[in-house]
Amino acid sequence: MSELTHFDPSGQAWMVDVSAKQETLRIAIASGEIHMLPDTLTRITAGEASKGDVLGIARIAAIQGAKRTAELIPLCHPLPLTKVTVQFTPDPSLPGVRCTVQAETVGRTGVEMEALTALQVGLLTIYDMCKAVDRGMVIHNVRLLEKQGGKSGHWVAG
Repeated sequence: MSELTHFDPSGQAWMVDVSAKQETLRIAIASGEIHMLPDTLTRITAGEASKGDVLGIARIAAIQGAKRTAELIPLCHPLPLTKVTVQFTPDPSLPGVRCTVQAETVGRTGVEMEALTALQVGLLTIYDMCKAVDRGMVIHNVRLLEKQGGKSGHWVAG
């Protein structure tokens, strides 16, 4: 495992210098889920949530979250995202909604934080839109599944 990169030799936090890195296509895929009452999932899938299209609004929120990651995570570089896709899959066996986000850029640093931030913002938006009927929802299993690009190459979660 590499050293922590967000600290200088004296232990002070810093933004990593990526100027010497090569620009490559960078891809990150993250996933997670939100568990809820069966009735809450039924309301979402039937389009009966009082605040509107829960998954449509959560998708837009997730994309916005990816775009604003550098504003939220202090040492992240602002990235010119080239693509962000968000997929929500209702799953009665949870019961809840599974989410997968893929973020892409051509740049000098990876897009893992953008994918993970998008994922969390999307799931939190579902929570926000449904909390009036289900305050016990729980976000689970948020994780990076895969990353591609850069010197470290292709990584897939085990």
